[in-house]
Amino acid sequence: MSLFINNLLAAVRKLRNKSGSSILGDERGALEPHSDLVATALAVIGFVVFAALLSRAYMGYEDRSFALENYESASLLAGTIAEAPDLRAENPGKLSAPALDKLSDPYSRDERITFFAPFSGNYPFLVEIRTGDGRWQWLIEPDLVEPGYLMGKQEQVAASVPVVIELNAAESVPGTLTVVLYNTPWV
Repeated sequence: MSLFINNLLAAVRKLRNKSGSSILGDERGALEPHSDLVATALAVIGFVVFAALLSRAYMGYEDRSFALENYESASLLAGTIAEAPDLRAENPGKLSAPALDKLSDPYSRDERITFFAPFSGNYPFLVEIRTGDGRWQWLIEPDLVEPGYLMGKQEQVAASVPVVIELNAAESVPGTLTVVLYNTPWV
């Protein structure tokens, strides 16, 4: 133990006897005060990257919140419209192609107003019906919104239900009824 203490005292005497042996005069320590700046800069950069990732995740959630909140409503609306009396054929459980032709005609404004009247105007929506083979397609748009509004870049969510479409008394084909629900700026 005394050998250790003697060596320590000798090392201290050597340092004291050296000329210019101060902390500020030692060139090996010239960068020491600046190492805090590098560590601080790395911490700030890390925090900025973390904040950017967190805000991007939140914005992604906000972008998809309309779809998450309203998919069930669109699905229920599609089921309700599939059962609407305005679309029914004479045979139960089928949609009538002539009724779809009438509602999708741009000049049948009164029929569309009657068709969309039972539904709330808070969420504008359109109804698209297609046959399974893609030969027939009907688009029923409400007259409550400006023309072209439903084709814009508004947030939207869609839900579909399978239907059977009676083209005439002898021919019925499978198809889908899709409801596209749009977000409005006031909601």
